[in-house]
Amino acid sequence: MIVEFNLSNIIFVVIAGIGGLWALMKVIAIQYRNDIKRELNEHFRVQDVTSTAQYDKLNTRLDTLDASAKADTGQWQRVERELLTMKADMPLHYVRREDYIRGQSTLEAKVDGVGMKLENALLRAFKTTL
Repeated sequence: MIVEFNLSNIIFVVIAGIGGLWALMKVIAIQYRNDIKRELNEHFRVQDVTSTAQYDKLNTRLDTLDASAKADTGQWQRVERELLTMKADMPLHYVRREDYIRGQSTLEAKVDGVGMKLENALLRAFKTTL
């Protein structure tokens, strides 16, 4: 058997070979693209699940902190109220040092005055008896 190739047959075989390679490359590219899409979809699904879990955890933590802050605010308001009450009561129960010294000086001056009057009275009484 003799196989004869002329120029048109060779061109046809080359074009058919190039077309076949092109089709094979296209099928491989489509399959590769589908694999990449599938992997990306899986990756994004896992990321969504993880971010949702972290979001829920963060919300729980923030709610806890908010409740704690409200409780602390109540405690600080109580402390502030007690401090203001103590400030209001302090002048009734507390004598300043300067006030005490002034009062004591006044008493000592009065006692000294009474003592001088007694001394003068005793001197007058002693003079009259002599």
